[in-house]
Amino acid sequence: MHVLIIEDEKHNQRLLQGMINSLRPQWTIVESLESVADSIEWLQSNNADIIFMDIQLADGVCFSIFEKIDVATPVIFTTAYDNYAIQAFKVNSIDYLLKPIKEEELLKSIEKFEKNIALISKTPNYKELYDIIANREKKYRTRILIHGARNYFKIDVNSVAYFYSQSKLTFARMKDRSEYRVDMTLESLEKELDSNVFFRTGRNMLANIDSIVSFEDYFGGKLVLKLNPPFGETVTVSRLKNSAFKKWIGK
Repeated sequence: MHVLIIEDEKHNQRLLQGMINSLRPQWTIVESLESVADSIEWLQSNNADIIFMDIQLADGVCFSIFEKIDVATPVIFTTAYDNYAIQAFKVNSIDYLLKPIKEEELLKSIEKFEKNIALISKTPNYKELYDIIANREKKYRTRILIHGARNYFKIDVNSVAYFYSQSKLTFARMKDRSEYRVDMTLESLEKELDSNVFFRTGRNMLANIDSIVSFEDYFGGKLVLKLNPPFGETVTVSRLKNSAFKKWIGK
């Protein structure tokens, strides 16, 4: 099998190459590309048996490739984001891998590809997949019900600077510095909030982009954030989320 990797992060390229070489040493990685433009140019005159394609590339979203040329090669998408209409991938029988990619998940995708390659009668409609994702209507949570001492009231999500967890409890720190306990986990909130606005910086925080004043490099490949209102502890983004965070903040 001839393999094409489309991934704009050198570190992730090397990790994926290493895992593929380990799992399928008989496969040949013919090229590793980093951008939409380079991918279009390469695919116009070359081909591969399978493509591992990152969704968010250096110069845009990978679906721009399918707007320019017809791709007749099976694709396994890779992404650091979990908000790209995953159900659409399943419906269209296209596999995907969520970063950071685990070797056992990569093996499952490869085995799925090998099992079904002989049954593929036509190329998946990637342009149709793009339309599904581009035009999806997702309802995001806009309000949260708070249980007060004697009554219930609502808070608007847009007024929340960040959510954080402490001692297995979840709190909302508002932009006006007030604070409320929330009867939801960060995991539940992350699924229901607009991922263009809120980012899971770490295990104990979900931050509104408006609350992020600045950030800087930290040891171990991490980032340290300055928030408004300030948080009582150092807020970091892990090395594995470093690139995803920078792409998110610069959208």
